[in-house]
Amino acid sequence: MAHAVTRGPVSGTAIDKKRRRKPFLLDLYSTAVGKKYVMAITGIIGIGFVIGHMVGNLKMYLGLITEGGERVYDIDVYGEFLREILVPILPRTYFLWGLRLVLIAALVLHVHAAYTLTVMNHRARPVKYQSSRDYVAANFASRTMRWTGVIVLLFLAWHLADFTWGWLNPGFERGAVYRNTDASLSRIPVAALYVVANIALGIHLFHGTWSLFQSMGWNNPRFNRWRRGLATGIATAIVVGNVSFPIAVLAGIVEVSS
Repeated sequence: MAHAVTRGPVSGTAIDKKRRRKPFLLDLYSTAVGKKYVMAITGIIGIGFVIGHMVGNLKMYLGLITEGGERVYDIDVYGEFLREILVPILPRTYFLWGLRLVLIAALVLHVHAAYTLTVMNHRARPVKYQSSRDYVAANFASRTMRWTGVIVLLFLAWHLADFTWGWLNPGFERGAVYRNTDASLSRIPVAALYVVANIALGIHLFHGTWSLFQSMGWNNPRFNRWRRGLATGIATAIVVGNVSFPIAVLAGIVEVSS
């Protein structure tokens, strides 16, 4: 006589797994490959912003211009232009805030991906290599990537408090970019901070530009020469351009006209 078999709820079936499956993008991001993709994409966004920001700041060297019959600083006009993009299609500063939100999201994702990827690597290799060959393949920029990233992050907080919020800028005037730059960088300790931070930024950008090609799967050995050239060019341009500002202020090249 056959006995009926009572079956309880079945767990771990294909249906249950399908129900528990994460959305594709979240599932991809949970892997090391996905995190590297995110770091590469957000890195490209960051590189684009840093280059654009530096090029825009070069307008400081144009000094006073005539605008609407008045003598104004060209970089102040440029700052107002950024706030007026797509007006009247969009209200004033809306487009600028859209860009800011994209940059904030990219920064958060970049930092989170870097941190969680480091944790995953440590779990996969709890014991560090003991061989002296560890640092042969890795250059100085790659070995210091974590520390330059921390320096750049802390500098970003200072930079915002100095030039955007005005908390650390003596006599801060909203919209007066030229005047605020002169007031800030005329202080030698602050100028030195900007020089050191931008050198760290250049080191970070060099390795970031180099490694993003590998993260995206574009690392054919035949292209390594121009990859290094591109990374060197971007890092050098950013360091030279940004470091020139505190030097120009201290040298009196950038100075508010009386």
